Amino acid sequence: MARKGMLARREGYHRQLNLAHSPMLAYLTPWLSIMLASYLPSLPIASAMPLAPPLGFVMLLGWRYVRPGLLPPWAGVPLGLFDDLFSGQPLGSAILVWSLVLIAIEFIEMRFPWHGFFQDWAYAALFIVLAILAGVAFSGAPVTGAVLLAVVPQLLLSVLLFPIVARMVASLDRLRLIRFRLVQ
Repeated sequence: MARKGMLARREGYHRQLNLAHSPMLAYLTPWLSIMLASYLPSLPIASAMPLAPPLGFVMLLGWRYVRPGLLPPWAGVPLGLFDDLFSGQPLGSAILVWSLVLIAIEFIEMRFPWHGFFQDWAYAALFIVLAILAGVAFSGAPVTGAVLLAVVPQLLLSVLLFPIVARMVASLDRLRLIRFRLVQ
């Protein structure tokens, strides 16, 4: 009986031999998911006020908090440039905001290495609010009370969307780390 159990365990290990991660899938999944999320709000949606959250930025924060260290601090430059090309914001606004946020996250994690989900959500909410308000300031429109009031639904939707995006990022991370059988 014990021998049968040992053979079954050995067979289980044998099935796991010659498995490896795909380097291309492991490295490109975060970058491509953020770029796709940056592109999605540019699809035509008829609305009188801004409701679409900055999905690329929220996805960037999701990857940064779910997998710290995966995206380098300089990732805000190319990803922000891609977002600027599709968001309609002045060129360089997302580059500046995303880079400053990634640097701020690095600084916060150096000072306070312990964190939990609700603390990450609070920091993400702060960064989302600051990024949207910076986007309003960079847009060239006069910053009035009516403009700020019109942005409130977008702010709320973006902050409430962060846990869902973090869950999606965790699923993408599992997909990113799938092991494939090596061809012999």
